[in-house]
Amino acid sequence: MATDEHSTWITHFPGNFMWSNATLVTKGMAPYGAVALGEIDQICQRLAVRQDEPYAWWEEWSAMAARLEEVADAADADGRQMTAGNYYLRAGMYYFTAERFISPSPEKRHMGEKAIDCCTKGILRRHPNVERVEVPYEDGSLPALFMKAPRASGPVPTVVLFDGLDNCKEMSVLFAGLEFAARGWNTLSIDGPGQGESLRLRDIRTRYDYEVAGRAAYDYVSAREEVDPGRVAIMGYSFGGYYAPRIAAYDDRYAACVAFGAMHWDMPGWVTEIRDNVARDPKTSATSHFQIPWVFGAADLDEAIEMASSFSVADFADRIGCPFLVAHGENDRQVPLEDARRLLEAVGSDDKTLIAFSVDDGGAEHVQVDNRQVGVDAIADWLKRRFE
Repeated sequence: MATDEHSTWITHFPGNFMWSNATLVTKGMAPYGAVALGEIDQICQRLAVRQDEPYAWWEEWSAMAARLEEVADAADADGRQMTAGNYYLRAGMYYFTAERFISPSPEKRHMGEKAIDCCTKGILRRHPNVERVEVPYEDGSLPALFMKAPRASGPVPTVVLFDGLDNCKEMSVLFAGLEFAARGWNTLSIDGPGQGESLRLRDIRTRYDYEVAGRAAYDYVSAREEVDPGRVAIMGYSFGGYYAPRIAAYDDRYAACVAFGAMHWDMPGWVTEIRDNVARDPKTSATSHFQIPWVFGAADLDEAIEMASSFSVADFADRIGCPFLVAHGENDRQVPLEDARRLLEAVGSDDKTLIAFSVDDGGAEHVQVDNRQVGVDAIADWLKRRFE
């Protein structure tokens, strides 16, 4: 069964994949109390007639965010901390959505700062088992959120979770960390090189040898008294479907690996496709023309194509020896299901699984953004069997 092309849940802006995909990502945070569908609907109604205006996207999303931030500030001043937390969290998510299509600039940095600040205020008020931490990395550190398993006694399993190309720890600590906490596990949601706060506020670009960041994350969590160092899994979503397997291939201290969405087998080909799509019609691409160069530290998409050749899963997949899971949507329009199958075949582990979600299952889109809970539940069930 194919996705209904007229579904406004999946395609909020018909003919505009870039805006539709970004809206779907934001709507996908609703189950975790991080956004409100009514507010999103108000924003999108105003955007529907502004699709050809260059600043409409960030103007409408940030306007709603600013209004909610004012309410949050008032509630905070009045001592209504839980209410303030709700409003701060939604404001932060909308600021982050606004920032998505602002090209690298002081305005983008400012919007990123607003997003991170509001999200952090919201998360820490709403979820007291979360703490903001710094993971030592090279000559500095990487920002992260550590969600402790509530009511856990003694060291427990822990998931180290890296983001994708254009998401952040403030999202993943909710959509994955909450479920893992309910299962009795800790989560370290970390903005690695080229991700979230590390990129936006610290100018730390990505790297093909992501095991350097993975080792830093393991060193950090394994030293915490709440963590069982023998039961630490590595997980990455979207572009993290490259990062997590790379880490598992070169650091055998991780007990299991999850690719929450496989990445492209041919990375240069993928970046070339993005370059060609945005040149022809930006609305046909899920990714803006500046995102990959910004993350990679490239001057433009042509240079990013050259750099992408270093990000090859084929170079290391056979080195992965730990239990390995790929969770992928059958209707993923960013990374074809065939690439998930190729990854699974290449992985060296004897314990390897592909879970492919259909439209009828829910979660058929990229990293199950259309119904992320089904993906996270399946991942958690798989991990539970490996942690036991």
